[in-house]
Amino acid sequence: MQDIMMLVQDPAAWVALVTLVVMEVVLGIDNLIFISILTNKLPPEHREKARKVGIGLALVMRLALLGTLAWIVKLTTPVFELFGHGFSWKDMILIAGGLFLLWKATKEIHHNVDPADHDEDFIASSATTGFAAAIGQILLLDLVFSVDSIITAVGMTPHLPIMVVAVVAAVTVMLLAATPLANFIERNPSIVMLALAFLMMIGTTLIAEGMGFHVPKGYVYAAMAFSALVEVLNMFARNARKRKKAGVH
Repeated sequence: MQDIMMLVQDPAAWVALVTLVVMEVVLGIDNLIFISILTNKLPPEHREKARKVGIGLALVMRLALLGTLAWIVKLTTPVFELFGHGFSWKDMILIAGGLFLLWKATKEIHHNVDPADHDEDFIASSATTGFAAAIGQILLLDLVFSVDSIITAVGMTPHLPIMVVAVVAAVTVMLLAATPLANFIERNPSIVMLALAFLMMIGTTLIAEGMGFHVPKGYVYAAMAFSALVEVLNMFARNARKRKKAGVH
């Protein structure tokens, strides 16, 4: 308790907390896009529940990982070497997560391009099976993003209470933003393809990071923000044409 009171009175701790919260929220955007696309494939009555359960379990997972910081830090230690590069468990987790994202995004893009091919849909038609599959896949990606964000957090602050508060705040933002984002994506079909392209870019970035190539996150998010801005302008243009056409007729 005394340590917590000292942190509360320390301005540097507040700066670290705000910085870490912002970082965790930004890193959570990747996860949120995936959750939105995945849960939109479920029957409408199951979507919000799937988002809440998936994000809630993600919070539990991240807090559990924070409780094993000594083990998490060891994940960056190389376990074998290939082509002159040492691969750690963190690298292998990032590569596996990146490959998974590329596969999921590619399958969904194929389904959107050829909607008649329902056999290629990656979620089963059964609501129960689909719900369980969605939760499982959300947790799988949560694990990948959680390991990455927590290792980054350890590099920013040594104080566990700050990490816990930052994680809880970031997951709370994800929980509040999940349904509005998913509804927005569902209402705008062109946004779906853009979001899937984002997932492919994120997957490629994860693989590159796992291979030892540092990709500045700022570049990735700047590209995403620019693409999103262009799409928003396209949406305004389409709506303007619709209104003009309705006025003419």
